Amino acid sequence: MNISIKMWAMLFAGIVFLGISAEAQVKKTQRPAKSIPTPTPVAVPAPSPTPEKQKKNGRPSDANSGMGKVEASKTDAGQGYTPTYFYEFNRPGFLTSRVLIEHDAAGKGKISFLKKDFGELMSDPIQLSTVTVKGINEGLERMDFLDSTEDYQYEKDLSHLGVTVFRFRRDGRERTVKFNWTTNKEAKFLMDEYRRISNEYVWKFDMVVTRENQPLESPRMLDGLGSYLERGEISDPPHLLPYLKELGEDERLPLIARNHALRLIKQIEKKKK
Repeated sequence: MNISIKMWAMLFAGIVFLGISAEAQVKKTQRPAKSIPTPTPVAVPAPSPTPEKQKKNGRPSDANSGMGKVEASKTDAGQGYTPTYFYEFNRPGFLTSRVLIEHDAAGKGKISFLKKDFGELMSDPIQLSTVTVKGINEGLERMDFLDSTEDYQYEKDLSHLGVTVFRFRRDGRERTVKFNWTTNKEAKFLMDEYRRISNEYVWKFDMVVTRENQPLESPRMLDGLGSYLERGEISDPPHLLPYLKELGEDERLPLIARNHALRLIKQIEKKKK
């Protein structure tokens, strides 16, 4: 009995010892779990747009746009002179229904005109030749324009032919006349001379458009100028020589047009002699 108790006690002690030893072994072999560090957030800057994207998203300035160039040219046309001669012609229903010309004593100025199917006036700078300005001044002197009170209007109303308004200013004095037809020789010369000036510059404007957009139409345009020259409808034909020489060398134009320009040059030079 005592032996059995002793043996049981020894057996129990052995079991306890083995349990403690196993537990210690487990604790000894287990590795503590490593803590995973939380990464610190780093601010990443947003990518800046590339130059190409900036160009696509940016709006072009007027200085680089076609419209800006057109507006600049209109503005420049009125700079550098003080107009003292003013001419206006109106004839509704015609191809060119309105013409405005202004210039100074040196012939520098601007022409504006309204063409059929156009919604607004077109403007271009002008530089009248010395011959043209001299002719206008001599006509005004013969008319004694600023001191005269003569009414140049013909006794019948012929406004269907167009209405002319001319205004002249000098030394603080100014006079304006209006008529649609006249039998006064000098007033008629004034009316005709400004019509001849407008013929030249409206033709030049149309020729510029033709050269840029419809060069095949240039022979027809030069035919029109030839008709003006034959009828004496250009104020000072030699004034056109530099421009005609430019046309004669412009390889964008058909050969027939270039040759026509050279023929017109010869005709003008022949009459000039």
